[in-house]
Amino acid sequence: MNWSGLENLLSGVNKYSTAFGRIWLSMVFVFRVMVFVVAAQRVWGDENKDFVCNTKQPGCNNVCYDHIFPISHIRLWALQLIFVTCPSLMVMAHVKYREGKDRKYMAVHQGSHLYANPGKKRGGLWWTYLVSLVFKAGFDTSFLYILYRIYHGYDLPKLSKCSLAPCPNTVDCFISRPTEKKIFMLFMVVSSAICILMCILEMIYLIGKRILKVINIRNENERVVFADQHELTAIAPPRSQYRSVDPTLAESQLSLSKREKTEGRQKTTLL
Repeated sequence: MNWSGLENLLSGVNKYSTAFGRIWLSMVFVFRVMVFVVAAQRVWGDENKDFVCNTKQPGCNNVCYDHIFPISHIRLWALQLIFVTCPSLMVMAHVKYREGKDRKYMAVHQGSHLYANPGKKRGGLWWTYLVSLVFKAGFDTSFLYILYRIYHGYDLPKLSKCSLAPCPNTVDCFISRPTEKKIFMLFMVVSSAICILMCILEMIYLIGKRILKVINIRNENERVVFADQHELTAIAPPRSQYRSVDPTLAESQLSLSKREKTEGRQKTTLL
């Protein structure tokens, strides 16, 4: 399989990924694909040829090998890597769709852009990226569970018992280099677990960042609404400019003036 072509294809996802996504991609290609291509395939290359059972019964070796290795580790890991890396293509396809849509919009609206940055994780692209993380973590988890169920744990015993027909009785079967194969299997399992952790951390980062953004927008909107409702009016003139009129004082002054006028008339009459 041409893994370099897949690497070149997925390397474009780096510019659309977060820091956790770049670490995940490095983990996949450095600690999984490279180890798979360079070492694991050679280690498991003799698993069928050097599988030996202590019997000469025709067909017993083949039946026991199929029972102990229902599916080859190499083929299972190759299938796992394909499934795990494919969700990243969803993000690239969505970005290409946005870029094509933006070009059509520019042609119709005389150079104005529909997207300021087609690769920015907003709107539908944010959801596509989040779904791709869910798929990647889900595929890795599923394959780890399948490996655990098929081989009854992450171990390769040096001696396996087999009593299936056409074996004449319970025979002892041996695989070649079980310790080395076990080490590589544990390495691939740990690498898958770290990739799952990176996906979970990236999902937490994206969701947390979106929640903080929504909270900031809501607080900003509340501040704007509060400012609109409590808009300052013009400052009122000082109270010293107004003459305070006491109604009781005005009535007393009026009665006093009337009394003075009455007394003045009485004086003129006496004279």
